[in-house]
Amino acid sequence: MPKGPKGEKRPADAIGAAVMVAKIATGEIEDEAPNDGKNKAAQELGRKGGKARAEKLSKKRRTEIAKRAAKTRWATQAQQAKKEHQET
Repeated sequence: MPKGPKGEKRPADAIGAAVMVAKIATGEIEDEAPNDGKNKAAQELGRKGGKARAEKLSKKRRTEIAKRAAKTRWATQAQQAKKEHQET
């Protein structure tokens, strides 16, 4: 039986998949959410932490971080373009 993107078992054919969806919709079977190995409480705290950090940073500091990130991103893209050009 084929597996979905997170390892869940799903029917290979369209009819089997449709039957399974109908059974889940009517409550005949439970759609089991795969355990991705991540702690849900930690995920929530991480989301809150990112938002709190963004609110705490000054506009000047956020600008510095953004400029450094853009510089790094463009340098990486330039290196990749140079590498591709050398290969041809």
